[in-house]
Amino acid sequence: MASSAASLTGASASDLLRSSTTGFNGVPLRTLGRERLAMRRRDFTVASKLRKVKKHEYPWPDNPDPNVKGGVLSHLSPFKPLKEKPKPVTLEFEKPLVDLQKKIIDVRKMANETGLDFSDQIFSLETKYQQALKDLYTHLTPIQRVNIARHPNRPTFLDHIFNITEKFVELHGDRAGYDDPAIVTGIGTIDGRRYMFIGHQKGRNTKENIQRNFGMPTPHGYRKALRLMEYADHHGFPIVTFIDTPGAYADLKSEELGQGEAIAHNLRSMFGLKVPIVSIVIGEGGSGGALAIGCANKLLMLENAVFYVASPEACAAILWKSAKAAPKAAEKLKITGSELCRLQIADGVIPEPLGGAHADPYWTSQQIKNAINESMDELTKMKTEELLKHRMLKFRKIGGFQEGIPIDPKRKVNMKKRDLSIAKKIPDAELEVEVEKLKQQILEAKESSSGPPKLDLDEMIKKLERDVDREYSESVKAMGLTDRLLKLREEVSKVNAGNQLIDPLLKDKIEKLRVEFEQGLSAAPNYHRLQNKLNYLKELSKLKMMSNTKQEAVPLKRQLETKFDEVVNDPRIRERYEALKAELDSVGASQVRDLDDELKNKIIEFKKEVDLHLLNALKSAGLVVESVKQDSNEEIEELNKDIVEEIESTINSSDDIKSKIQLLKLEIAKAGETPDAESKNRISALAQQIKLTLLEAVDSYSLKEKYENLVSKDGSLKKGDSAGDSLTDDELRVKVGANRNSS
Repeated sequence: MASSAASLTGASASDLLRSSTTGFNGVPLRTLGRERLAMRRRDFTVASKLRKVKKHEYPWPDNPDPNVKGGVLSHLSPFKPLKEKPKPVTLEFEKPLVDLQKKIIDVRKMANETGLDFSDQIFSLETKYQQALKDLYTHLTPIQRVNIARHPNRPTFLDHIFNITEKFVELHGDRAGYDDPAIVTGIGTIDGRRYMFIGHQKGRNTKENIQRNFGMPTPHGYRKALRLMEYADHHGFPIVTFIDTPGAYADLKSEELGQGEAIAHNLRSMFGLKVPIVSIVIGEGGSGGALAIGCANKLLMLENAVFYVASPEACAAILWKSAKAAPKAAEKLKITGSELCRLQIADGVIPEPLGGAHADPYWTSQQIKNAINESMDELTKMKTEELLKHRMLKFRKIGGFQEGIPIDPKRKVNMKKRDLSIAKKIPDAELEVEVEKLKQQILEAKESSSGPPKLDLDEMIKKLERDVDREYSESVKAMGLTDRLLKLREEVSKVNAGNQLIDPLLKDKIEKLRVEFEQGLSAAPNYHRLQNKLNYLKELSKLKMMSNTKQEAVPLKRQLETKFDEVVNDPRIRERYEALKAELDSVGASQVRDLDDELKNKIIEFKKEVDLHLLNALKSAGLVVESVKQDSNEEIEELNKDIVEEIESTINSSDDIKSKIQLLKLEIAKAGETPDAESKNRISALAQQIKLTLLEAVDSYSLKEKYENLVSKDGSLKKGDSAGDSLTDDELRVKVGANRNSS
């Protein structure tokens, strides 16, 4: 430092500046700076540590191991059958079936070990298993269908492709350096027709799922799909897409590479393709990841496939703050094939075998093949403009609603629907007690002379009607007719809305469904319960009719009494009555036969006059009056005697009727004073059989002829007239009924 300071003293500023730049004279400025910094560095030290971060692999390594044969292209290896058969997977709701299968295996094992014949037991168990399988898979809930759609052994896109195509060549790459294995594309032929096939590909085991990224495409996959769609459009190949993905791959790298843009580009471009497009949902159809290859002219779904905006678990977590509410969310989302067809989002449901597509993959593939052929036959007939319009209108009508529907002013205050409490079913025991109470009250009221009883009969009938409706709904559901019934209702409502006549084909459908329901109703699990409630409903309806009749009879009786008093108290009638009475008293006759003819005629004329006055008074009050001749009563009694004799002779000559009557007596004796529901049903069924047999036996020509003669003689006689109706007058009986039209 001393030498450097000395050199500075004798130097000019210009020399110093020159030396700082040239470095020939003096000390350069850079040197001074370095020395100062070097001196200060000794005062402190700076330490830093770099954190190692795991290298991101997307979805395969950025720098693949050079020792791996093929590198990234190892993902492009051809689809081969699995070396090992996949292990069976039992879903939660299928466990009862597994128990039955174990029983069948145990019985077979026992038969083999002991050498005994257990064929009947095995057949019975197998029948029970098939019935249980059918019952289970015909009444699946939405969440159960979701689980089937996610089944690990469910056939994948390539499984179906190799089952339905004669030739298939896979095409790779998005022409930007990537080939996403989660989307597979290729050209194949079905029955000699060339198609471009595009589909999501899941793995069949853990290793394949990792390779295929669990069927979740990256932007490269959608760009590859779009490239091949445009290729198919250029060469005129119809496009068939298979949807089976939980959704697009959602990670940081996908967003960086433009996942949303790739999906949006596909959506826009698919509406401009000039070739027919058919999309088939074979498993899950999750949100935009599915829709990116699903903008088709026809959207078909396998029976147990689902198509949703958000998975049931995600929806439940958002709305109910718990994934445990997934079953409820699945029901509300309307994600199954049948529900989406009703909403006109899907265009058809492809059937699956019992147990799901994995139970018989080849059969399922053939159903898909048939659906593709049918759809393409329809779409290939359309011209280009018609095809584009068809595709556009399909999506335009989704989510449509009607404007201008008047709203009740009361509901404008709060548009949120209130949770209405649903009335619970009435237990059978409680129902029987209530019905008996009501019957007793009505009978007591009938015997008493007081006014009409105040009963909860209407309320009870309404409860029963609701219960009967529920029982019918349960029967329809148990018989698997719910979907058909809903479709028919929609068709009928459309016809009614358009004020059109019902098509004969629709009538045939309704009639077939009605016949099928009536034939299968007796096999429904709730049939006996339904019959009991129907019987109770009939009884209560009769009681209500009796009660109403009594209520109507009270004012009618008063009206009749008033009119009768008016006629009797008429001065002229009263005067003639007093004169006749005085004349009878003067004669002093104790019997009618002791009277002379003149007095008899006076009495008859007076009676006719009173009847005429009474008849006119009743007609003026708006009452209908019907007259029945007395002579017909004897003929009716004679006809009834003939019918009774015919019935007795039929019973005596028929062993079948005798045996049925004996059986009926036994059933009544077994039932006792308080028969249960089953006994009542058996007794009523036997009684009905006996009645029908007697009706057929008594169907005599001579009896019919007598009846026809009676009707022709007296037109007032009707089919419902009975011999027990006795006449109160000598010549004329007056029937009075309220004329409701005039009142």
